[in-house]
Amino acid sequence: MSLAALAFAAGAAALQLQAALPALGWALVVPLLLLVGLRYRAALIAAACAAGFFWAAACAQWRMSDWLASDLEGRDIAVVGVVSALPALMERGVRFELDVESAEGEQRLPGKVLISWYRNAGDEDAAPGAMVHAGERWAFTVRLRRPHGLVNPHGFDYEAWLLERGIGATGYVRARPEPRRLGERKSFLDLVERAREAVRDRFNAVLGATPAAGILAALAVGDQRAISREEWQLFNRTGVTHLMSISGLHVTLVSGLVAWLVATLWRRVPALVLRLPARKAAAAGAICGALGYTLLAGYGVPAQRTFWMVSVVAVALWSGRISSPWRVLALALGAIVFFDPWAPLAPGLWLSFGAVLLIFYAAVGWNEPGTKVAQWARIQWAITVGLAPAALLLFGQVSIAGPLANAVAIPLVSVVITPLALIAAVVPVDALLHLCAWLVQWLLEFLEWCAALPGALWQQHVPPVWAVVVAAAGAGWVLAPRGIPWRASGFALMAPAFCLTPPGPAGGEAWITTFDVGQGLAVLVRTANHSVLYDAGPAYGTESDSGSRVVVPALRGQGVAQLDLAVLSHEDSDHIGGATTVLETFEVAALATSLPSSHALNALALTARRCQAGDAWTWDGVRFEFLHPGSAPVAKRNDLSCVLRIAAGEHAMLLTGDIERGGEAAMLAGARALRSDVLLVPHHGSRSSSTAEFVAAVAPRWAVVPVGYRSRFGHPNPEVLARYRAADVQVLRTDLQGAISLRMGQSLDMQAERQLRGRYWLQ
Repeated sequence: MSLAALAFAAGAAALQLQAALPALGWALVVPLLLLVGLRYRAALIAAACAAGFFWAAACAQWRMSDWLASDLEGRDIAVVGVVSALPALMERGVRFELDVESAEGEQRLPGKVLISWYRNAGDEDAAPGAMVHAGERWAFTVRLRRPHGLVNPHGFDYEAWLLERGIGATGYVRARPEPRRLGERKSFLDLVERAREAVRDRFNAVLGATPAAGILAALAVGDQRAISREEWQLFNRTGVTHLMSISGLHVTLVSGLVAWLVATLWRRVPALVLRLPARKAAAAGAICGALGYTLLAGYGVPAQRTFWMVSVVAVALWSGRISSPWRVLALALGAIVFFDPWAPLAPGLWLSFGAVLLIFYAAVGWNEPGTKVAQWARIQWAITVGLAPAALLLFGQVSIAGPLANAVAIPLVSVVITPLALIAAVVPVDALLHLCAWLVQWLLEFLEWCAALPGALWQQHVPPVWAVVVAAAGAGWVLAPRGIPWRASGFALMAPAFCLTPPGPAGGEAWITTFDVGQGLAVLVRTANHSVLYDAGPAYGTESDSGSRVVVPALRGQGVAQLDLAVLSHEDSDHIGGATTVLETFEVAALATSLPSSHALNALALTARRCQAGDAWTWDGVRFEFLHPGSAPVAKRNDLSCVLRIAAGEHAMLLTGDIERGGEAAMLAGARALRSDVLLVPHHGSRSSSTAEFVAAVAPRWAVVPVGYRSRFGHPNPEVLARYRAADVQVLRTDLQGAISLRMGQSLDMQAERQLRGRYWLQ
């Protein structure tokens, strides 16, 4: 049974690696394998694996069949629906999930959509977040689009996240006609969501806009959105991120506490004990406690996984078949994947199961348990070493200060702060909240001290999968029970994951990546020993920008430790919005811009200069040359864009920023060569750029358009695209193909991240 559960989970995980969904007719192989499995055990395991694979495929086809039809994108549609979850307050409005009940003209819409409602410009009083509440029925006019996200190397997969949550479209509320509240649905889950909202609002009212209010709301009702980016960075650096949400540990502790209370009270009533053993009553109490806390967390996917794990363990206790923890874990994994076939995509699943397995594994061979402190130290050592390979693969970092930080944070958060926060959610005593806030503030100060320790965080490139597998085997050897010889030799197996550098350009080669940042631009250029960043993309809000979401993860994943040059082409926010994050994260040797000399970004690099036509240099056999701007004044800010030509071997790429007709004409009037194999299309394909004369002078074979999906500016302009196609230029677009990677030297190779990643939901 255990092997079958593991095989089922493995089959579902294998489906998530496919570039296309299989035909479900092949599922007929499952009953055939089951028949053979009556005689041969291997066939039974194969049947379980095939069942997991096709079960996940069927779920995926069902979910994706509910996605918004392409012909409905960008249209105003009148809908009636119910706000189904706790609304998330944003800087300029509110975001919420909407269960669609009806649509104008009987149009078929997804059952669940994710809607943003923005405040009108200049209207500070009419905040949508104060108007919309969970469980309310509203009539909106919305503009929707199919699930779509940024696709970049080492980046977050937003489309997979939407797929797992069953969201078939995203969009926003139109100001006219005015939205109307139609009443309430008042289902059980709606009442739960209203209770969660009331708890969050009370925490905010009592504690104000403090870090403690956001953290306590995350621990009590699972709303993490009030935790700032700086606090998440602190938690990541100290390895306690798992504690700052309703994690498996918290759900397990709450269910264990409920089970203990039920068993204690049950044993005090002999009649109840005679009717049902206390152990079984405790198992039922554990399930109820886990379910209650999971509902309080908004029944989010991570909490659901823990609920199913607790349920499997409780059922095993009820039936008296908990002889092997390995078997229980295998069955729990099978149950989780059955209810959520996309669970294998979540790092939290593997880290949670990995931590539990490591605790059991490290306990083998402990003949002398020693003190509680010694046992705790063993567990922390096992988890730190055992999960290090997975942490490198998933995050490119290992928190060295994590064991120390967790030694204090785990008992404080899980045993003290979380129970107090739950009590404060039920008992309206402000003193409890202030006590929790004081404890949270003390914890934050302790974590800041841990983060400031020398070598608190190890950051590096993301190692190849084979090195991670070898490192995991090495960690198993290091943590092996006493009596296993040469255990320290396991560190040698772990070394490649830490020491081997990722492949990079050879001398005379340039690897150029145009990132998918939405409406904006960010390009990374790498040579054998140098790295250049051309623009840093847009800011998405006060707490998020393309620097933190796209550029920094990509640079770290590829092993870029510093930037030799950052070029900020001009002052538009969609080109420099992420620059502050990048310049504060990495050491930048030099900055070349067309920004005013007084601009604050100039102070964040070691040296700063203006980009100037004619400025040229060679790094590692690759020639860089600025072709624009010159000394002549320009009429438009876009025509100040720094234009950089990169030549490697017999090939070249031209990076053009946002130049328009004036800037193109100025370069055409100069004597410098423009011809390039690859052209970064000026100004995102605007009709104000890419004149026929300029396209003819560059004569590219490929044109890369950095543009946002369904751009509100209408980029790229259809006439511009037709102009490139008429010149026999192959057009690549970041909105449709994700990040575009170019390897240029003796040969020229172009790759699109969506096709390179090869997942069925990205095609």
